[in-house]
Amino acid sequence: MGFKRSLNAVDTHSGIPMRVITGGVPNIPGASVLEKMHWLQQHDDGLRKLLLREPRGYPAHCCNILVPPGHPEADAGYIILEQIEYPMMSGGNTISVATVLLEMGLLPMQEPVTELTLEAPAGLIQITAQCQNGKVKTVTFKNVPAFAAHLDAVIDVPHLGKVTVDVGWGGMFYVIADVRQFKGLQLIPEHGREITRISAMIRQAAIEQLAVSHPDYPGVGITISQLSGPADDVSRADWKNAVTMATGTLSWDDQSSWTGAIDRCPCGTGTCAKMAVLHAKGELPLNQDFRHQGILGTVYTGRLIEPTSIGDIPAVIPTISGTSWITAISTLVLDYDDPFTEGFTLGDIWA
Repeated sequence: MGFKRSLNAVDTHSGIPMRVITGGVPNIPGASVLEKMHWLQQHDDGLRKLLLREPRGYPAHCCNILVPPGHPEADAGYIILEQIEYPMMSGGNTISVATVLLEMGLLPMQEPVTELTLEAPAGLIQITAQCQNGKVKTVTFKNVPAFAAHLDAVIDVPHLGKVTVDVGWGGMFYVIADVRQFKGLQLIPEHGREITRISAMIRQAAIEQLAVSHPDYPGVGITISQLSGPADDVSRADWKNAVTMATGTLSWDDQSSWTGAIDRCPCGTGTCAKMAVLHAKGELPLNQDFRHQGILGTVYTGRLIEPTSIGDIPAVIPTISGTSWITAISTLVLDYDDPFTEGFTLGDIWA
């Protein structure tokens, strides 16, 4: 029996499914993980689509490809794949990659604490994993610097009117809006369809009206949106969010494209962006835990540990702590006769 492609996969979740490809990908050229990511994007983007579209994926699905690191201090590298982009950094995916590396024995686990260094496209990410009985109980990572790009900016959103937003970088550029601006809307699973509609519209309007730039990543813009509001239970969390990831291109002339997929986890880079915005507003000091609740009620704990800068931009160094669980170990294959070599999407659930 032979296949056109055969890939070893470990599926995980921390709310949202986050697949980790542990084998089967040929050597990807590049001296760094960032260069490998660019090569994959330019020469084999079909692999991303194959892994994330139907029948092997669905809209709320992320994936990571383990690759040899380029940096001598890194223990492993990983390229992050999402439905419309290759993020420079992702918190939930980082937690899942660390969990797979240790629980599957790809890197040695030391109990009660394992420390390692991963190389993301954004650079080196320091990991501290709390381990017990061969399981990873909690992963804490030190993220790239986060900063606020816009505070209390007012944008005109077609069909919604004026909306006040912040924009923060936490490894991706997030446009963040307080959900209380939208009467009756709550950050609960039952309101998922309306959350994605409003979030997609805000994201597109912000892309069109708010300029952003990152000194280290020219051309990277706003790609993701976050509705933010009070936590359900202040004894467990300080704030709540629903991050909506794009699953296609939004056209103002096509209402069916005003949608996306909700991040089922509390979102690591989104938490970093939110903390950077709160810090810039004087509402979150350094070295204070920030418990961020996702739409399912699970919590990531963030902390801003030190000030820094990116070029002339004031920034902060965040950490995020969270947990991911393995759900499946499988081999994904592409049959030589399968006509859908990049998977497929349908308008019933895809933008």
